[in-house]
Amino acid sequence: MKFVRFLMKNAALANAPKHIDHFSKFSPSPLSMKQFLDFGSTNACEKTSYVFLRQELPVRLSNILKEINLLPDRLICTPSVQMLQSWYIQSLLDILNFLDKSPDDHSALRDFTEALVKIRNRHNDVVPTMAQGVIEYKEAFGQDPVTSQNVQYFLDRFYMSRISIRMLINQHSLIFDGTTNPAHPNTIGSIEPSCEVAKVVRDAYESAKMLCDQYYLGSPKLEIEEINSNCQKEPISMVYVPSHLYHMLFELFKNAMRATVETHESSPSLPPIKVMVALGGEDLSIKMSDRGGGVPLRKIERLFSYMYSTAPTPRIGDFQQAPLAGFGYGLPISRLYARYFQGDLQLYSMEGHGTDAVIYLKALSTDSIEKLPVYNKSAWRHYKVSQEADDWCVPSKEPLNLSVHRDSK
Repeated sequence: MKFVRFLMKNAALANAPKHIDHFSKFSPSPLSMKQFLDFGSTNACEKTSYVFLRQELPVRLSNILKEINLLPDRLICTPSVQMLQSWYIQSLLDILNFLDKSPDDHSALRDFTEALVKIRNRHNDVVPTMAQGVIEYKEAFGQDPVTSQNVQYFLDRFYMSRISIRMLINQHSLIFDGTTNPAHPNTIGSIEPSCEVAKVVRDAYESAKMLCDQYYLGSPKLEIEEINSNCQKEPISMVYVPSHLYHMLFELFKNAMRATVETHESSPSLPPIKVMVALGGEDLSIKMSDRGGGVPLRKIERLFSYMYSTAPTPRIGDFQQAPLAGFGYGLPISRLYARYFQGDLQLYSMEGHGTDAVIYLKALSTDSIEKLPVYNKSAWRHYKVSQEADDWCVPSKEPLNLSVHRDSK
């Protein structure tokens, strides 16, 4: 029996490239926050979700698998990326098992939900595993501008795809597993229809404060201001995924606290971190201001780079560590969470003073639409671009010696 299963598994793996080619020809179907919410609250039908996901998840998995193959061969061949590829192919095959199973079969619905949970667990360590692959590549081959550009482009798309896949899986498994979260009884899957922004800000602050107090034996205080242009006396709330917002804020608080404490280590008191939440007609904006000394302008974009992380490079021998600890991926992935529903995360810094970090989110659930990578010719061309000469003068680091020019006259 084991031998038969072995043969069947090998046959399925042999057909994987054919399935990937087929499903990668389709573009992913982005959903809006309102669609997620309406489906989960009023039209929650497990059969409909089952039929949609067994088609949509293979499309999203296949699109990103095609892009993995466009990476440099020496990066694809690292043990970490090989392992990651095998996870994605196995997850694709797991879902394809349900293509010919009727949505009227209750056992198929139950097995499908169990398969989704298994896939989600299998992909828990995708971020540090890919990060380890990049480290293995850099240590073996160094880095060059073209490879760095391609890896940055790919990882933004790869991690965005992962966020979207987990969103779909979480919505289905949380809505149809038959249980409710007593701590959040009003959530629709992972979405909070009335997410109080200031509450999430305080939760993220308290978590970061606890870490800061443990490490530095002190932490800056928090000052929050809300500006609601729609209803001045009401606290600001929105339809959003609280865990996504918390992730972004926690990362920003960690950075702001560390910079503030280290800049003012000889001062008797620490300046507070100020957070302003503003709600307008289109945008909900969250600005976090610190007085942590700031960052030079030339280093700002590097803070969002996967290839130029200044963080320590841990080994993944122990997956029990904090998921992003030591890889320096906190800011770039936080920016992806903001961009996932058409928002953004930007840094404005004044060296010698401090930094303003601004999270932009869509105020309306109809405007909050998934931003998904698509594998097509435009994406393919990004990986084939060669380094061209700069069409702007590159300033010399050494001042020009004008006396040489005078002497030659």
